[in-house]
Amino acid sequence: MSTTSLTASLPVPERADRLRDALLAADFTADGLLELLGAPAYAALARSETVPALRATRADGPLATLVRLFLLQRPVPRERARAVLPLDEALADGWVTEDGDRIRATVDIRPYGGPEGQDWFIVSDLGCAVGGAAGASGRGEGVVLGVGGASTTLAGITVRTPVASALDLGTGSGIQALHAAQHATRVTATDLNPRALEFARLTLALSGAPEADLRTGSLFEPVASETYDLIVSNPPFVISPGARLTYRDGGMGGDDLCRSLVQQAGERLNEGGFAQFLANWQHVEGEDWQERVRSWVPRGCDAWIVQREVQDVTQYAELWLRDAGDHRDDPESYADRYEAWLDEFERRSTKAVGFGWITLRKSGADDPSVVIEEWPHPVEQPLGEAVRAHFARQDYLRTRDDAALLADHFVLAPEVMQEQVGLPGAEDPEHVVLRQNRGMRRATKVDAVGAGFAGVCDGTLSAGRILDAIAQLMGEDPVMLRDRTPRAIRLLVEEGFLEPATGA
Repeated sequence: MSTTSLTASLPVPERADRLRDALLAADFTADGLLELLGAPAYAALARSETVPALRATRADGPLATLVRLFLLQRPVPRERARAVLPLDEALADGWVTEDGDRIRATVDIRPYGGPEGQDWFIVSDLGCAVGGAAGASGRGEGVVLGVGGASTTLAGITVRTPVASALDLGTGSGIQALHAAQHATRVTATDLNPRALEFARLTLALSGAPEADLRTGSLFEPVASETYDLIVSNPPFVISPGARLTYRDGGMGGDDLCRSLVQQAGERLNEGGFAQFLANWQHVEGEDWQERVRSWVPRGCDAWIVQREVQDVTQYAELWLRDAGDHRDDPESYADRYEAWLDEFERRSTKAVGFGWITLRKSGADDPSVVIEEWPHPVEQPLGEAVRAHFARQDYLRTRDDAALLADHFVLAPEVMQEQVGLPGAEDPEHVVLRQNRGMRRATKVDAVGAGFAGVCDGTLSAGRILDAIAQLMGEDPVMLRDRTPRAIRLLVEEGFLEPATGA
């Protein structure tokens, strides 16, 4: 995208409802796109491959016209545009422009399905809606991207309880602010890039969402000492030599931006509030990565940090060089940029980079719960309720000593299955696995006592009475069984296999 197009005026949102009505009337929605294009062409768009979608939209029709105009950025004849749009208003408000006897879009508009079936629209720079015409490669430094995998991941893990106030820090095209507007009375959205705030305004208006309080600035500077019930951020977390691309490069050394964001979030959270981020962190030679990110957790906050992926420094550099389109430059220029990335990592003794989720919960606990784990396995989104339940379980466990735990009643969580593994024909299995089919989809090995215990947890009997019955059946000393089992029960509760029947 040229500098000229990045500095051009953006559409005005005052009559966005008229455009929205026209888009909906033509079924320009996520479901409508899938029906028109078919699954293969729809999936190809997510890979920035447009040929199948162009073939699927050869025929005239309102939806095909809108797909070509706003998703594929192809000019359409004026009469076809007028048939599906309030064209005079769209031209006057800057959503489209004239090119001879054809009409061109000035922005990307991508249909986006909300969590409760809402038909929303994400507005971004031309060609930069992921699944749009060309992806972000080679775009200008102030480019504003549309919805992508990181955006949907953060939206899926965010806790969606009703709150009075929410902050979307680094809002970009406004995706997180749009989600937050559904369950927060007041939404504040910030970005270092003023253009991003204008795109966020367009996204909210075109999606029929309430306006947000939009503020320009870096990190928490625009909100000073204000506090919130929910803070979310998909920040520019890429660890790079410099800050060439505003939408992705943090502009601080190494992972300092993510560290600063997490450390400063604690004092901006109201009691019981959540802060949720996507982040990168360095794996430094001679340093435990878990201890590195543990040091980021602010005082008075519980934390759950999940590392989803690790890349060595060459993989990481190549990923983001391609993201910027540098692989299309001449070989010498590409090699120079690659060297700069590797020099930066070498200076910082960085051997790999981790990516994952960081969730803070303001608890004020004297002994906060900080869980840091590596979980590269498939999960089932949305995970917001699973995140909320994780912290509820931590609250429960820190109030229960072993005696209280054995006095409580438990139920097996929904969708937990038991698998027995062993040689065919063997009288007893080699081991038993409990597996979750929802949420984090965890699996854990249990012994015969653990399997028997989980299998009869229906809330009727206390944990202690169940262990006494198991001891009698297995010919074990009930006192010794009561003594050694609470640790295993705690683990099953912590990982969500068992739930307290008391509702604690």
